[in-house]
Amino acid sequence: MKNFVYILVGVFALVSCDKLDELTKFDIEYKSNVTIESTVGIDVPFDVYTPDVETNSESKFEVNDTRKDLIEEIRLKELVLNITTPDDADFSFLESIVIYISAEGLDEIKIAEEVEVDPNTGNSLDVDVVDVDLKEYIKKDEFNLRLETVTDEVISRDHEIEVNSTFFVDAKILGL
Repeated sequence: MKNFVYILVGVFALVSCDKLDELTKFDIEYKSNVTIESTVGIDVPFDVYTPDVETNSESKFEVNDTRKDLIEEIRLKELVLNITTPDDADFSFLESIVIYISAEGLDEIKIAEEVEVDPNTGNSLDVDVVDVDLKEYIKKDEFNLRLETVTDEVISRDHEIEVNSTFFVDAKILGL
């Protein structure tokens, strides 16, 4: 009977730890906008920068009952580009795109790419993410994204693009 009680307590402890661990995982979403200006040439790489994105990480961590010093890792979960104008535009003009992140005092690193953009993609492009820990970038007050693009068509109008990024955060709940 004693062994049964020990086993029951052990199983309960494991299940409780797993449930607590799930409470320490959450997503943070950011939106920014960029403009890809009308082009006259094709197959020429060019860069487009987002304005600085405020992380508000302190408040986002606090809402999830944690702090910067308790973050174990942050990984990019999803990055989706949506054309907001012109209304009838799609991503068929893009040949490829690579997205980099940078923040003050940190090296720029690649976080996502689409090596070959499908010409039938439409006005929303879900970019392949790179599996890299980004906690130091998101813990900063601001970060910035650079989109390295190559077009395979001439575009006659500026394209406004909304960049939606979702980051997965794994943290400890106030030291647990």
